[in-house]
Amino acid sequence: MRDDYALRAFRAIAEHGSFTRAAAALDVTASALSQTLRQLETQVGTRLLHRTTRRVGLSEAGHELLQRITPALKELDAAMDALRQHGDRPAGLLRLTVPDVVAIALLDPLLGEFMARWPEVKLDIHVDNGLSDLIAEGFDAGIRLGERLQRDMVALPVGGPMRSVVVGSPAYFARHGRPTQPRELEAHDCINFRQISSRALYRWEFAHKGGPRKGQWFEIPVDGRLTVNHVPLAVRAATAGAGLACVLEPFARETLADGRLESVLDDWLPPFAGFHLYYPSRFQVPPKLRVFIDFLREHRSMAGTAQAARHPGRKRPGPQR
Repeated sequence: MRDDYALRAFRAIAEHGSFTRAAAALDVTASALSQTLRQLETQVGTRLLHRTTRRVGLSEAGHELLQRITPALKELDAAMDALRQHGDRPAGLLRLTVPDVVAIALLDPLLGEFMARWPEVKLDIHVDNGLSDLIAEGFDAGIRLGERLQRDMVALPVGGPMRSVVVGSPAYFARHGRPTQPRELEAHDCINFRQISSRALYRWEFAHKGGPRKGQWFEIPVDGRLTVNHVPLAVRAATAGAGLACVLEPFARETLADGRLESVLDDWLPPFAGFHLYYPSRFQVPPKLRVFIDFLREHRSMAGTAQAARHPGRKRPGPQR
């Protein structure tokens, strides 16, 4: 039995809390994984896991072993990955953190083609609507709205301009009427969105459509009986007539197209600079990330070349997704 494989198998079981899920992640059978773990426990002379019919937990020795081997295995993975990058062929594990709107609207239609084109690149995509520390959490790159980027990051725009929409159901508008300007929202039942990272309520953002302040963004706090921190839930609630929701347009595209939702205040919601792929500026771009960047550029007409991004000056509308 290879010691490194047995230790990786143990780590996978500990992380997943399940032989079945760990086996799927390692692409082996659960019985083979169980046999590997038994051999490891025999080799070290102590029980590493507590097994019940419902869950798998670490013993005290298992906790200690996991803490000691995790940094070493990460170093080994990084060393092997670095060696692969010396070749011309992109290879290795590419870890990305993205919000759900990017996963739905940008990546979902493209993943099959990318993986077929680059069979030696493995993708690990973490869908997270908060903010992740790329270095601390071991990500190669992330995708976020421009103003959410950390300092000292290289950023490339992806996906083109975005816009927000204020949406409600036909039944809601039949009962309450349609606002024609943002200040009229105070008379409406609005679905509040609680920011994932800050926990603050998102203040809906609009741009003046005319006059000397045309194009300048301003914020409006809204009120309503429902608060969520999950955008698809806000869309479903609006579809059910619970109130008005302000969301990025891709989340409402389908329901707007089939008439379940209708938009208002469109003249006050112009497009704005959208999402950026970003990575630490001090990192040399490995081939696996370079081909991913080029692939997005090919399919989404990414503008410009990599440059250090330090909080773009123009404020954008829309809560962090």
